[in-house]
Parts: sequence; C-alpha cells; structure tokens
Amino acid sequence: MATLTISKVGVVGCGLMGSGIAQACVQSGYETIVSEVNQELLDKGLARIHGAWDTLVSKGKIPQEQADENRARLRGTLNLEDFADCDLVIEAMIEQMGEKLRLFPALDRILKPEALILSNTSSLNITQMGAATKRSDKVCGLHFFNPAPVMKLVEIVKTISTSEETIETVRQFAVSLGKDPVIAKDTAGFIVNFLLVPYLLAAIRMLENGMATRDDIDTAMKLGCGYPMGPLTLLDYIGLDTVMWVAEAIYDEYKDPLYAPPPLLRRLVNSGMLGRKSGRGFYNY
Repeated sequence: MATLTISKVGVVGCGLMGSGIAQACVQSGYETIVSEVNQELLDKGLARIHGAWDTLVSKGKIPQEQADENRARLRGTLNLEDFADCDLVIEAMIEQMGEKLRLFPALDRILKPEALILSNTSSLNITQMGAATKRSDKVCGLHFFNPAPVMKLVEIVKTISTSEETIETVRQFAVSLGKDPVIAKDTAGFIVNFLLVPYLLAAIRMLENGMATRDDIDTAMKLGCGYPMGPLTLLDYIGLDTVMWVAEAIYDEYKDPLYAPPPLLRRLVNSGMLGRKSGRGFYNY
C-alpha cells in the first residue's frame, strides 16, 4: 500500500492541545508550523513550547543543542496560506463544528492535492468535516490526549470516506511520534470518551446529590480502582467546558441519559469555573 511521505506538518491552533501536538511533531524531527487567530495567543502558545524545552534542558533530559535544533524546526504564523507546502495538517482549534466547517474548505483550497487534513476533535463528527472538502478520502481524526508530548495514546478515527492509504500513512506518522495508535470508527466519543464520560458525569451526579464528598469520591476511585487520579480531579485536569462539549456531542448522537451533562457541570462552566486552566473548578488551583 502506497503511503504519503510526511516531512512538513502544520498545526491549526496553539492552545494547550495544539502547542503540545506541535511540540511532539518538532521533537520527532518534523518541520512544523503552527497557527493562531491573533499574535497574543500565538506568542502564549509558542512560549509554552519553548518553556517545555527549557525545562527539559535544565533537568538534563535533553542537551541545549537539541533544544536549539527543535526551535529551528518550529515556526508560528497568523496566515493559513503558510500551510501551502505542508504534507499533513492537524486541526486543534476550539470544539465548535461551525469553526471547523469554515477551516476545512479553506485548508482544502490552500493545501497541495495529496496533503492530508486531520482533526484532533475529541467528539465532533469528522465525516461532516471531510464532506466540506474535495478530499474526504484524505481526512480522518487523530485525537491526542493531554499532555500531548507525553501521553502515548492517539485515536485514529476513520470515516466512511477515509481511504486505507490515509489510515496507514497516519498510523505510521503516529508511530513516528512515539505514540501507540488505536483505530476507531467516526462515532461520537470514539473509544476513550465513549467509555470515560459516563464515569465522569456519574461522579458529578454523586457529588450533586450529596451521596459522598468531593475528596471521598476521588479517594475511593484512586485507592479502590488504582486510578492515578480521582474523577473530579480528572475533570478539572481535562477542563469542565471540554467535558461538557464532549458529553453534549455524544448525547446528541445517542440520546442516552448517561451522557446528559448534569446541572452542576453546566453551572460551573457558566460561572467560568473550568478547572485547572481557569484556576478553579471542583478544586482551587
């Protein structure tokens, strides 16, 4: 099976996930360009990446020369046209389908015909994104987990239109990043979130209904199941807004009440209490 040779990668979005994905690509030897909607967000994302390399150097994990080589392979931009010579572009922007449906046709016009367009979405319909392009056979999901440079798992999401050549190219690319890929169909939640979200929402309902305290829920799942963190700590780590978006997307597809966001989750998100990234969620940071 013929696969595309990947040498230059684009990442759309330099937030927490986008910057982590860009960092992982650079560290695996790929020339990488990452974009944002404004200079402030781009500078913040690039600073996060450079700060990670500074930390690795200070801890003796990588030599200064390697950090310098990494920096030389990374470039930021505010202009999508700069992706024109990329072999593969990963979308890592906000989890809103309207924004993605504006992005995918724009990338389709800019990129060379053989280039692949991947989405890091954790819940949204990738088939719909691919249908907005003239290369739906070259569109699939590549869902990373936070922190993207560290977490080994990626979900490769195959739509009904994605070619086997695209899946094999993306599989080889994922392995080259040091990841362990799994293949999922394009159904809401894919593998991990389809199984994880009901567990997280059940923990919120337990707290909401006064069945146990926050700390006891987390302690019980850590000590009883051997999980590295409890569900409410994990919710804060993922981001309460992200979990709500994922839950809503899965609920919209299946109408299963297990996936309906509890009122407490909505209240926290509406109050701007999003977890670690806002400084307050179920815990204070």
